[in-house]
Amino acid sequence: MPTVALSQEAACSQVTAVETSPPPLPRYEQPPVPAPGYLWSPGYWSWDEDAGDYYWVPGTWVQPPRPGLLWTPGYWGWLAGAYIFHPGYWGERVGFYGGVNYGFGYSGIGYEGGRWDRGQFYYNTAVNNVRNVAIRNVYQKTVVVNETVNNVSYNGGRGGIEARPTAADRTIAKEQHFAPTPLQRKHVEVASHDTRLFNRANGGAPPVVATPRPTVLNGREVVRPHTPAEVGPSNTEKPRPEDLKGARPEDPSRQRLEDSRRPAEAPAPARKSPADEAGKAAPRELERERTLLPEAAPRSPAPEERSAIEHKRREQAPPDERRREEIRVPEARPESAPRSEPRPEPMARPATNPETESRPEGRPAARAARPEPRIEMGAPPRRAPLEGERRPEQH
Repeated sequence: MPTVALSQEAACSQVTAVETSPPPLPRYEQPPVPAPGYLWSPGYWSWDEDAGDYYWVPGTWVQPPRPGLLWTPGYWGWLAGAYIFHPGYWGERVGFYGGVNYGFGYSGIGYEGGRWDRGQFYYNTAVNNVRNVAIRNVYQKTVVVNETVNNVSYNGGRGGIEARPTAADRTIAKEQHFAPTPLQRKHVEVASHDTRLFNRANGGAPPVVATPRPTVLNGREVVRPHTPAEVGPSNTEKPRPEDLKGARPEDPSRQRLEDSRRPAEAPAPARKSPADEAGKAAPRELERERTLLPEAAPRSPAPEERSAIEHKRREQAPPDERRREEIRVPEARPESAPRSEPRPEPMARPATNPETESRPEGRPAARAARPEPRIEMGAPPRRAPLEGERRPEQH
């Protein structure tokens, strides 16, 4: 590891040593690549000696010093009782960066975000955001992270990542390296002057975690951090939007149409009883059914109630009608057969009067209710002739 650190110091800048460990890496999405030829430089925590605090340097897309170079990100490592920052550098191969999982192709070992081929950089669409960008040099390769993905931002020490450089990493550390570009250095300087990015101000959750271009820390294109419950920082474990087409919600108008069709498509519940159907009816229809129910099935009064009704009707009737009721000869009801009376001689049965038959029960014709004025003793009572009936001649 000291060999790697000395090689990076010679290519970049002097080493920074801090007694406290850097905060965890925030979780975020990668902004779209602005144009072909840009490579991703992941965000990291840097140290401000004057402020005595860590501040966040947002991840961004940068152009290499020349084609064919790849970026090895910097990292914090525990060494000799302090945390030492090893700055990043450009080289033909990606070297050791502490095993820190920065995401987007930087899984802790090497780089799987893309490769150079005949002067053109090809992007791995499995880990890079190249959507809505006219880039044809793409391929897809799944990046598998064997270890548990976490957001630890330093190597060694208490709670740090226990990764060590391999023999290949030591060989890469001896190769020719190039320092960050002037635009990359400017990007770090702009971040150091933004008080929002300091750890004391944001509590480890900076408001800007990534930008599409260096030094751009404001605007709608800057990326905000995720909540702790969301996945990050590596997008290798996140399903791509192309894979979630079936899970995307439908158009709102179409969704409302589908919701309106659901009640018709659902099977109707079994009808249990008329009482259940009456309970589901509208209030007006239910009230109408309750109103029409007594008329459709009238209840026949009991004999006691009928006598009370007759007595009350007689009491409320006019005096003339009441007098007629008192002297009325009781007759048989329409439903009972007529009683046969003795007659002095056989005579033809009179025709039935339609008016008498159509009259309601309890109100017979007034003429039929009048008694015979004279009754001879010793002879059978004579029946009063009905209207239209011929009187027998008296001898």
